[in-house]
Amino acid sequence: MFNRAIWVGYDPRPFEVEGYAVASHSIYRRLSEDIPINGVRLDVLRECGLYTREVQTRDGKLFDPISQAPMSTEFAISRFFVPRLAQDGWALFVDSDVMARTDLVDLFRQGDPSKACMVVKHDYTPTNIVKMDGQVQTSYARKNWSSVVLWNCEHKGTRALTVDMINTMRGLWLHQFTWLDDSDIGALDPCWNHLVGEVPPDPAAKLVHFTNGTPNIDKYRDCEFAREWQTELALAIL
Repeated sequence: MFNRAIWVGYDPRPFEVEGYAVASHSIYRRLSEDIPINGVRLDVLRECGLYTREVQTRDGKLFDPISQAPMSTEFAISRFFVPRLAQDGWALFVDSDVMARTDLVDLFRQGDPSKACMVVKHDYTPTNIVKMDGQVQTSYARKNWSSVVLWNCEHKGTRALTVDMINTMRGLWLHQFTWLDDSDIGALDPCWNHLVGEVPPDPAAKLVHFTNGTPNIDKYRDCEFAREWQTELALAIL
């Protein structure tokens, strides 16, 4: 059996910590097989010497000087270390604002060994100019492709992404998978990264992504799947 691991983005802000709890717990309680779940923590990556790029705070928000752009979470860039952290096999990265509604073993089964990674290839323009707790909502090609990524850690294209690249290249270059040939990026069904509030409702969504904001933020308390999210939060903190 090939190695498999799941990595969830982590940010220390209270509403993000609750999001991380929902993401991790909703995944864990549905898994039919033993797959480890890990957090992508910026402080740990700094301590071990992997993440060396500067992070600034401007107007109370994180800012990446290399990209000359804001970062909505601490894992905006650090997510790209997941293949190196996992080392081999398949590694799934998900943002902290997701909620699993099914067994993610089924998502691992979607992995195409000829591809460097598998993503939902969204093609949309965000409807809002701000998100979450007042973060700037940026718009760019391939937006949200990097929010749920099934990495083939042993593919030559994945291994071509070096630590130096992650620490020196602009965020957009990373989020658009610029170092890969387009043919090396496999496509997942949209049900594996359902963008709440940005695409039509889908009762059959398997992995829900509260990309604009989780239901613990007042503006999003009544969004699609909000009740399910609140139930998951209650279960996670029991």
